[in-house]
This record gives sequence, structure tokens and C-alpha cells, in this order.
Amino acid sequence: MAAGNDSFDAILSTTLKKYTPTLEDNVFTDYPLLNMFKRADHVVKIDGGEQIVEPLLYEQNSTAGSYAGYDNVDTTPQEGITSAAFDWKQFAATVAISGIEEIKNEGTSRVINLLEAKVKQAEMSISDSLNAALFGDGSGNSSKDFAGLKLYVQVDPTSSTAAIKTPGGIDQSDSLNAWWRNYKESTTAALTIAHLSTAYNSVSKGRDVPTNIFTTQALYEKYESLLQPALRFSDNATADAGFQNLLYKSAPMVFDRDCTAGYVYFLNVKYLKLKCHSGTWFKNTPFVKPHGQDARYSQILSAGNLVVSNRSRQGVLTGKS
Repeated sequence: MAAGNDSFDAILSTTLKKYTPTLEDNVFTDYPLLNMFKRADHVVKIDGGEQIVEPLLYEQNSTAGSYAGYDNVDTTPQEGITSAAFDWKQFAATVAISGIEEIKNEGTSRVINLLEAKVKQAEMSISDSLNAALFGDGSGNSSKDFAGLKLYVQVDPTSSTAAIKTPGGIDQSDSLNAWWRNYKESTTAALTIAHLSTAYNSVSKGRDVPTNIFTTQALYEKYESLLQPALRFSDNATADAGFQNLLYKSAPMVFDRDCTAGYVYFLNVKYLKLKCHSGTWFKNTPFVKPHGQDARYSQILSAGNLVVSNRSRQGVLTGKS
């Protein structure tokens, strides 16, 4: 007879299922970048498809204009609408309970407490790995990682390097796709207010302005040193979420430990979404006991990807100190 209590399978599985909504919510609270998507309600669940498809507008309607009396109204068929397509990516965490742990925690309440600790461990690990991936370019772990800011807000948005030249399936190196490029400024220099101003204004159009600025602790402190004490305003919503921040114009600036040294990102979250599969997003599998092992395992599975619908509203400064 195997060690442990077989009846714990149902207790473990149902309890983990009950914890899953809380786990999902908590994953997005510990890091500024993840929290941005949560607060903007941009963790979007969809029900499948070969790829994740985002419709794009890249050109104005040329028929818009004035007319008088019996003038013919322009009826030229319009283009300027296309789509970006993004691959599904997956990530998982495993919760394991050994036979000896079951023996030491025979009481139902004690088993649940042990499971709570293991779920918290998984939660912290998912937050760490997902946030790091969202600052990357999607090439990590043999290109299995979620896409991230280094792919969508590139240091060289005209790059023809195979791994990064086609975000969303659109070739950024083609001059006809210049609309599919982010702003960048990459001179090596000490950070100045002028750098921030030019970047902010370059990715703005009317009231469509950056919503969030992410950087490193060092550059956050550099910006803080450039401000007069009376001008150090912060965003209450970001502060209420537990993150130190300073406003630059209307955008809260925060530092994130996963941001690359020397980088300052200007993001408009209106055009960035973390899309996920509604049936496989923090979904736990039943606990199973593999042959030959005195332990039970459950996996927390997720599928989705970060998508962008307007790169020209995103920008990055690099090489700053």
C-alpha cells in the first residue's frame, strides 16, 4: 500500500481549483509591468484560433474632405486596414506533494495549509518568470517565451534580423511598413529632461499620450534628482497599487527590476494587451501519482501572448545613465 491517503486527491484538486482565481489575481500585483495590464483591464481572455489576431488601422481614409452642392463625393475604395498575427505561447508551474508530506500533514486542514504554501510558491515563481519574459523579445527558452517589450519597442525598429524583424507577422524593415515602427533614441548619454520630453512628444498624438513609463531603479533616481522638490508629483492609483512612482507629465514613471539597464520605456497601454486562452489560463490539472513515485503532481497551465496594435505609440530610450 502506498504511503499517504488516496482520498486526499479530491481534497487537493478541489482546493487548488478554488485557489486558482486568487492565484491569477495575485500574480499581477507584485510587479509594475504586470500590474499595468491588470489595472487597465488588458488581460483579455479569448476562446482560441490558429493565432491571436489583432486588426490594425495604418492609413487614413482619403475620401474625407469638403464638398459643395452637386459635387461628386469621393467613393474611392479604401485600404489601410490589415491584421497582425501572434503565435500562442504557453507557460506552466507544477505543484507537488510527496507521500511523506501527506503523512506529516494527515489532517485535512493541515493538508490544505500545506497546499496554500505551495500555491503561494507557484504564484511567486509565475510572477517572476512572466514579468521577466514581458521585458524580453520572445526568444528566451528557444523562442518559447511570451513576446515582450524588446520585440515590440525595439532599439532598432528597422532591424532585418530574422528573429525580430516581423512582430505580428509584419516586416518592419520594409519601408512600406514604416508605420509599424516604434520611436527610439539610443545615444549614450546622461538622462536629461529633454530626452524624456522628445520621447514623450514623439509617441503622442493629441490626447493619445503615453500612459506608463518604465525604467530601472538607477534611472528612476536620476529622474528624481532632476526634479525640484516641489515638482515631485505621483500618481495615486499607481501608489495605491503599492509602487513608488513619479509623474512625467501625465504618465507615472516606475522602476522595475526586470527592465534592462539604461532603458526608459514610454508605453501606451491602449495598444498593448496580454491575451490569454479562456479555457487554459491558470487552469489546474487533477493531482496524479506517477508510476514509481510516492508523490502527487498538479500543473497550473496557461496559454496566451502579449500583443501590440500600434507600435508608433510606443517608444524607448537606451544607453542612458
